[in-house]
Amino acid sequence: MNHSQSINGTLPSSTSISFGMTLMMAMACGVAVANIYYNQPLLVIMQAAFPGQESIIGFVPTVTQLGYALGLLFLVPLGDRIERRRLILSQYIALTVALAGVALAPNAWSVVAASILLGVVTSVTQQILPFAAELSAPERRGATIGTVMSGLLCGILLGRVLAGAIGERYGWRAMFWVGIGMAVIMTAILSQILPRNQPKTKDSYASLIASLFSIWREEPALRRAAIVQACVFGSFSALWTTLTLHLDGQYHLSAQVAGLFGFVGAAGVLFAPIAGKVSDRRGPHVVIGFACFVMVISWLLLGVWGMVAGLVVGILMLDFGAQSAQVSNQHIIQALRPEMRSRMNAILMGGMFLGGAAGSACAMLAWKDYGWTGVSALGITLALLALVAQSRRRA
Repeated sequence: MNHSQSINGTLPSSTSISFGMTLMMAMACGVAVANIYYNQPLLVIMQAAFPGQESIIGFVPTVTQLGYALGLLFLVPLGDRIERRRLILSQYIALTVALAGVALAPNAWSVVAASILLGVVTSVTQQILPFAAELSAPERRGATIGTVMSGLLCGILLGRVLAGAIGERYGWRAMFWVGIGMAVIMTAILSQILPRNQPKTKDSYASLIASLFSIWREEPALRRAAIVQACVFGSFSALWTTLTLHLDGQYHLSAQVAGLFGFVGAAGVLFAPIAGKVSDRRGPHVVIGFACFVMVISWLLLGVWGMVAGLVVGILMLDFGAQSAQVSNQHIIQALRPEMRSRMNAILMGGMFLGGAAGSACAMLAWKDYGWTGVSALGITLALLALVAQSRRRA
């Protein structure tokens, strides 16, 4: 495998990241990644807006996540070659265009097409995360990554809360117009605070993409982490893709209430740093195995405890397991090849969101034919597959 050619070393120390900049980069990750999840609590409202095209709208969460996976695989590797500030600002501008495309979409197929583009450019989150790590002093890098990752995770979960509240009162399109406003504001802020950096390689784009396959072949730990994370996130996505439909059909609860369940998930995220500390002491593989087991139990509760309280407990456990596994899998891959962080991250996160897209698609099919019982069986199966893949690792 041809390793990348380094250029001019690292950024000068004068550009070392401050705590304020770290918080803004965390917020930028959260604002961007939330765009993938606005459609989930709005799904029933969106389907009602397109009579006769409900089945097409049902796959909007799937294609959005698929677009994000494509962005991770084909845009994120550019972070090793193109000056990151320029790349981040360009993707944020493209994000506003994609949001406008969704907000103005005249029919279901237009929503699907714009949602794919929205997913692709939302991969800017995975340009920001390694940039924050690069800007940080080595002794503060772990804390910096943790802060930015927290912003990312909160964006995933709290975006549903915002979408549910706005969609219920003002309609589903209003949420995407609000998203445009937030993206414009964040673009302006990032243009003022982000420093310029030196790219890590002069390799061609074709070489960067080709190197992904070489890295995949040569790193068994990365392959295992990507497979486990794909199953974990597929199980996670199965819940959030169909939760609004379940709440509407079983409990007659609104999109706003469905969005509020994001607060439950956010509470689960608060426990993720504990998993990181245990990972440091006992090793990340122990945490991943335990996280997968917790997800299996959570789906059993979600499937058989037919009360809102059961949903709350199950979601709390499911999100704790999913985030703990992600933090620990990041722990594993970041130690492999530091000079290729963007590409290693692209493979892990690309696999994760491909799994998420598959989980969303299968969940919609399971819901259509078997209802919540089918979705619960799917979630258990994916969590068990993750547990089996993790348990087969070499000592």
